[in-house]
Amino acid sequence: MENTNVNKSFGGWTKHYAHRSTTLNCDMRFAIHLPPQTANGQKVPVIYWLSGLTCTDENFMQKGGAQRMAAALGIAIVAPDTSPRGTDVADDDSYDLGKGAGFYVNATQAPWNRHYHMYDYVLNELPQLIETTFPVSDKRSIFGHSMGGHGALVMALRNPERFQSVSAFSPIANPVDCPWGQKALTAYLGKDTAAWADYDASILMRKADVLVPALVDQGEADEFLEDQLKPEALEAAAKASGYPLKLNRRDGYDHSYYFIASYIEDHLLFHAGHLNL
Repeated sequence: MENTNVNKSFGGWTKHYAHRSTTLNCDMRFAIHLPPQTANGQKVPVIYWLSGLTCTDENFMQKGGAQRMAAALGIAIVAPDTSPRGTDVADDDSYDLGKGAGFYVNATQAPWNRHYHMYDYVLNELPQLIETTFPVSDKRSIFGHSMGGHGALVMALRNPERFQSVSAFSPIANPVDCPWGQKALTAYLGKDTAAWADYDASILMRKADVLVPALVDQGEADEFLEDQLKPEALEAAAKASGYPLKLNRRDGYDHSYYFIASYIEDHLLFHAGHLNL
């Protein structure tokens, strides 16, 4: 594993690393913010951040505004890249498929199935690497934005024993019923829509029996709200199953990192409460 960059912030350190991923069969990057409490060897809990379409491991660390509160609370934040990368990794000319658009699924269809196993990477390989390399505990939460919000919700809903809490900004809440999701799921998983249900937060939430506390923030001025994000499907699912979902609709906010930075501290405090900090 190679450390490619280090920046000190709020008494802690934001670091970027490159490593070889056996799950994805390529070199991968991730960013980690280590709070100042880790300087003396104290083990801290981790929140995994999953970014949206076109993003890398850098966007959230530079624009999300999370480090001040994470340092104060004593929480590490890990942000992986959004897809496999490399010259031999399959890609597409459009922004919403291929590199930068891994959708946090395990692809079963060629040519994507050679590398695109972001679900297993985020769930298993990356936490194992983080927990054996850095002074962190095995207490985890997860959050994300847009495509990453979808990924975070799916990870927590399918693996409630692995995460203390989950939150999302502007998640793709019902991908089986929106253009982004239908395009990606068809390419990665094939035309059998029965396989898609495992990666749809609204479907999973409707039948959930082990409940991970969930927080969602959605901007009312989001340009993708009606066609792509479908928060109403998530609300209906939570109502049907009695799921502990708090969904805030924020007047005037769009899909950008300005929205994320405005409410990121609320999300960190939410996770801190469930990580027993």
